[in-house]
Amino acid sequence: MNQKEAIASGKTSLGIEFGSTRIKAVLIGLDSTPLASGSHEWENQYENGIWTYSLDAIWNGLQDCYQDLVKDVKNKYGEDLTTIGSIGFSAMMHGYMAFDKNDELLVPFRTWRNTITEEAADKLTKEFNYNIPQRWSIAHLYQAILNKEDHVKDVAFFTTLAGYIHWKMTGEKVLGVGDASGMFPIDSTTKDYDAKMVEKFDALVADRGYSWKLKDILPETLCAGTEAGVLTKEGAKLLDTSGKLKPGIPVCPPEGDAGTGMAATNSVAVRTGNVSAGTSVFAMIVLDKELEKVHQAIDLVTTPSGDPVAMVHCNNCTSDLNAWVGLFKEFAESFGIDVDMNKLFSVLYNKALEGDADCGGLLAYNYFSGESITGFEEGRPLFARNVEGNFNLANFMRVHLFTALGALKNGLDILLKEEKVKVDKIYGHGGLFKTPVVGQRIMAAAMNTPVSVMETAGEGGAWGIAVLASYMQYKEKGESLADYLTNQVFGGESGVTENPVPSDVKGFDEFLKRYNAGLPIERAAVETLK
Repeated sequence: MNQKEAIASGKTSLGIEFGSTRIKAVLIGLDSTPLASGSHEWENQYENGIWTYSLDAIWNGLQDCYQDLVKDVKNKYGEDLTTIGSIGFSAMMHGYMAFDKNDELLVPFRTWRNTITEEAADKLTKEFNYNIPQRWSIAHLYQAILNKEDHVKDVAFFTTLAGYIHWKMTGEKVLGVGDASGMFPIDSTTKDYDAKMVEKFDALVADRGYSWKLKDILPETLCAGTEAGVLTKEGAKLLDTSGKLKPGIPVCPPEGDAGTGMAATNSVAVRTGNVSAGTSVFAMIVLDKELEKVHQAIDLVTTPSGDPVAMVHCNNCTSDLNAWVGLFKEFAESFGIDVDMNKLFSVLYNKALEGDADCGGLLAYNYFSGESITGFEEGRPLFARNVEGNFNLANFMRVHLFTALGALKNGLDILLKEEKVKVDKIYGHGGLFKTPVVGQRIMAAAMNTPVSVMETAGEGGAWGIAVLASYMQYKEKGESLADYLTNQVFGGESGVTENPVPSDVKGFDEFLKRYNAGLPIERAAVETLK
């Protein structure tokens, strides 16, 4: 079947993901190849001390993104988009969208970016003996209770952004288990909210006199592959303002951006993981056993199939590195040299591979903002060295690549060295890995694990949720998501792999000792450079 016929007959799947700065839609065929795409740029607002997106911004953004996709389909294939085989919606995880019995939003959407729930997160972590980060939905709900916010008594339902979109499209108050794992802890044996922790929460707020119990107001959890409703007439009109899209299209469980990232990088199987390295960096590893201790540096979430995942999230990665590359560009242009940025990144990144294993004694911190893993609420980028250090371009570039992963390595060392978590392969995606070999080799050194990059890594979460929609529609009987991805989507492709170089591994460990010992320098910079 050619692509035009696939679109006309609805042998397609559509994924739409709400990122923090862009809403993206990707339409794929039966073989998961992207056929068309659309996008819409948007930004959060800081209003009354809250990071938020308005309901108008959400719906205008979705409709504009979908119309952009429709135009792309028309331009490429001459077809009007009237039917689709299956649809999936995904979005940034966590946050707080609370509704009353009349389905009215009670307070403006509180996004994951808000750090206003420290008291609630700390108390729940102690109560559950389970790490509850500030951005989790349950931390937002409990903080509202601690603050004695009047709206809490009227809560009939609360959910994430993806859960909200899906509800309005299908009428179903459900959530993919991966996204749900960022609302409240999941029991991976039942693929549902942890029953003992639900009981503990209800007991914790029993004296408040609310009419609801926690399970009553949480969305139902669904695993990947389950049908999660169909596009209603109202949903079709909301999505496609032209009225051409027909209702009745099956919709998969809505997922969070962590789950779609796992799907997009074929890292949902046990002992696999992925690292997303750009402005921020996070690593996710699918666990083969429970962790022995509670670690505030480690978030526990799940795959879209409900398997446990350990996540290390850091606020800073490539921003300072990019700023230094920009400085070298300015230097070259001062000599009248026209600089190709891709070539400049390639030359400077590859230069780092010529440096001393431990960066020659140099030190840098890439903290544009605070970094919770190392205990910083604010950051100041800085570079430092002593006179005995081997100060040359290779070591200078190498230390900035190493420090881009410095905080992450502290978190990963808890998993890999302290908790003895086993990892067979890591998949990398994001800007750090655009220059072939270098980013992979530095990441492999940090983790002492092979790191692969796949051609599809650049497709992102919208493609990932489209693949999850396709899995719901076209999986074989009993076929797991991991098998579907390996056999049907990636066709056995394993990407380009870089194995850890022993001298790099040893050098990164030496650098990390210097990095952790030098944190008081970063603290002084924060306190001094106001």
